[in-house]
Amino acid sequence: MNSPVRKLFCFFLITSGIASASALDLTDLTDTLAGSFLEMAGDNEGTTGFRSLLIPQGGRSESLGGAFTGLCDDVSYIDYNPAASAILENTEIALFHNAWIADSAMETIAATTRFNNFGIGGKISCFYVPFSEYDSFGIKASSSYYSETTAVFNAAYNFHPGYRFRGLSLGTNIKAGWRAVPDYADNDTNEIISDSGIEQSALAFMADVGVLTQFNIGKLYSSRDANFKVGLSINNLGAAITGFTSSVTLDDPLPSSIGLGLSYKIIRPVTLALEFRQPFNLYELSEYQMFYAGSGVCVDITDFFSVLGGFQLKGANPRFSLGGEFEIFKMRFNVNYTLDLTSSINPLNRISVSAKIKLGDKNRHEKKEQVDALYREGLMHYTKLEYNEALECWNEALKIDKYFDPAKEAIISTEKYMKMLEEVNILNH
Repeated sequence: MNSPVRKLFCFFLITSGIASASALDLTDLTDTLAGSFLEMAGDNEGTTGFRSLLIPQGGRSESLGGAFTGLCDDVSYIDYNPAASAILENTEIALFHNAWIADSAMETIAATTRFNNFGIGGKISCFYVPFSEYDSFGIKASSSYYSETTAVFNAAYNFHPGYRFRGLSLGTNIKAGWRAVPDYADNDTNEIISDSGIEQSALAFMADVGVLTQFNIGKLYSSRDANFKVGLSINNLGAAITGFTSSVTLDDPLPSSIGLGLSYKIIRPVTLALEFRQPFNLYELSEYQMFYAGSGVCVDITDFFSVLGGFQLKGANPRFSLGGEFEIFKMRFNVNYTLDLTSSINPLNRISVSAKIKLGDKNRHEKKEQVDALYREGLMHYTKLEYNEALECWNEALKIDKYFDPAKEAIISTEKYMKMLEEVNILNH
């Protein structure tokens, strides 16, 4: 069986498993679990506008239970921590589809790239739900869509990167959102009221800020990549404008929140992620909502196939996720199943899919291999007491990567040793 066919076969197995899970009758179990979380429902839940900002776009981040602020290893970072674009390896373009509830869905296109320590990205998301209005006789009076569309531009920079401490990345998202409410009919005449929808539509401007750092801690394997990340982000700082045909108001608070996340690669194939996030009302800080937390695990079965799982507790809404990722021809696909209990009798079974195209790393991996080769060559010269040749190799390595600390340390140590030898020779003569 050739490689592409083998990859497709593995992917078929995991997606079949996810589909089978969605078909299971888990009513008794879900009723028990949902009921146990009812006391965690917040008094201020649902008091903010633009709720589509809280709907996951799907893909890798949802498979990990939303525990992504401290991981952010693909283009999904835009929704969680804007600082990540400055440290991502690959240029990526991705499409996401998340089938939500009541025939609603979230559609997203996102992209990101990096130039040395400067990263940029962007995305456009649209959440929509069919809107149909019926008169008192059951006759359809109007039919359209309610939608919320958000556009995001991202920029980030990684300060003081090095070989051991990988730097401190700072980033921001600038966002604009539009809530489109369709015109509705008059209760008495059943005729569509002109501009009735625009009065309830809204325009939002907001921003995210984030910080992300990565380093090694308790590392049990050999790799250039850091195995521990910590991230902090504040999301959806801004305001929404409503009342375009009468008096303009700013009384529609956005779902702002502050989140702390971390990720830890215990061994090469296994990554754990945790996240804690506290929502707040920027207009009235005392009217905060319940915190929510998530956890996730990713297991790389092969270099082209991974299994992911996650759990998120959001107020009284526990969610379990199971996903599979599969790569072929530089495209990585994700299929995710989420069991959303939402403290109701009938649990919500949701499926999301994503397709991500990797457009390369701008030769970053190739440069790392060149630097490693020059460093090893310098060590070989050093063991043969060829110090000048060793220094030449290490200086060449620094021309390619000025942050390669082992070469810096080797140069300093060798120059000190050569100076000491010179002083000994002078004393002997």
